Amino acid sequence: MGIFTQSVTVRCTTAGTPQYLEWNGRNYVLAADAVRWYERRKWWAEEQRAERGRGAGLVDHEVWRVQVRLERARNAPLLTLDLSHHLDSGRWRLVRVHDGAAVRLRESA
Repeated sequence: MGIFTQSVTVRCTTAGTPQYLEWNGRNYVLAADAVRWYERRKWWAEEQRAERGRGAGLVDHEVWRVQVRLERARNAPLLTLDLSHHLDSGRWRLVRVHDGAAVRLRESA
């Protein structure tokens, strides 16, 4: 589908891994292990100034790739989503929805 940003509610395990997602009024559960990495933010464009001693959240942000399905429809197709976790505020944003059909078509071309 594409890249965008939308607020989502994420509930995590005690280890901090996403396990449940609420998006657009629908509830989703993880169907596979989530994958985490860090990406560089354009902090110079997003922040007015960098405070002395501010942590890694200023430069990097945590991104999780999750595969989810509707909680009430266990037969529903999987969705692959990228979620950004803002470490300072604890907020979660949906930043990408992967279109599996389009990926399969591109791979076979």
